Amino acid sequence: MSFDSRYETIRREIAKVIYGLDEVIDFSLAALFSSGHVLLEGPPGTAKTLLVRTIAAALNLDYRRIQMTPDLLPNDITGSSIYREDTHAFEFRQGPVFTHFLLADEINRASARTQSALLESMQELSVTYDGQTHRLPDPFMIFATQNPIEQEGTYPLPLAQLDRFMFKVCVSYPEPAEEERVLQQHHAAGGLSNPAAMGVRAVLEPGDILAARETIRQTRVREEIVAYVRRLLQATRDEDALAVGASPRAGLMLLMGAKSLARLTGRDFITPDDIKTAFLPAMRHRVVLSPSAELEGRTPDEVLAYLLETIEVPR
Repeated sequence: MSFDSRYETIRREIAKVIYGLDEVIDFSLAALFSSGHVLLEGPPGTAKTLLVRTIAAALNLDYRRIQMTPDLLPNDITGSSIYREDTHAFEFRQGPVFTHFLLADEINRASARTQSALLESMQELSVTYDGQTHRLPDPFMIFATQNPIEQEGTYPLPLAQLDRFMFKVCVSYPEPAEEERVLQQHHAAGGLSNPAAMGVRAVLEPGDILAARETIRQTRVREEIVAYVRRLLQATRDEDALAVGASPRAGLMLLMGAKSLARLTGRDFITPDDIKTAFLPAMRHRVVLSPSAELEGRTPDEVLAYLLETIEVPR
């Protein structure tokens, strides 16, 4: 099965349940196919969790969901050791992170200590406990949802953890026509939509995901594009409105995301437009506004959009 076929197949399954979130779906699949993790931010009730459940239902992968709460402990995610009377020894009991596809729901309702328990798994694809390293299944991917941080009972995510998400995708309210379609199609379920009950089938195997990732690695990137990305990264570091600019890892994530988006449109090479499309979702969570910019009411998206307009684009 070609990359295009894999994409269209899973896209059809998602369309059975999710309407009006085309851009969110594309970035989610781009990350899925390029070994990235995704942070979805939006107000409650905008289908963030339902989208992730639908993608999981379309994949023949192990799937687990963690409801992040203030009293959740790191061991509740990674696992812990238990004493076995029969062997008189401690045995590591795997936590829910040991799966192919993990949903960390409302991640910013957990404490910073608990959120940090995901750092090693997101970067190294492993969990270290009591000096022993345990590998996670391959493929492994985390989807995290969060409510806007201004809401009551939320905690900001540590910058080191934010940097490990390939994309931060903002989910907003649907357009009127799409909202009417949602109301029409989902009201009979009483708001408890079940992807499997709505006909979503598992259409991709783990091997399909790994093959898609290999295809994306082979996507061609011109030297001019690499130089363009470097100039964008440097611009975030030189911008007075930003106290923290983008890291080299941010540039790698931007290039990987752009390669995925190119493949979604049927190309085996990336263009400056792919970089521009991926720039905001790949960068908005990695930069920090300066105090003066915050006082002026500016947002990271506004500053990044300005930089995107000012940096020379390769031909």
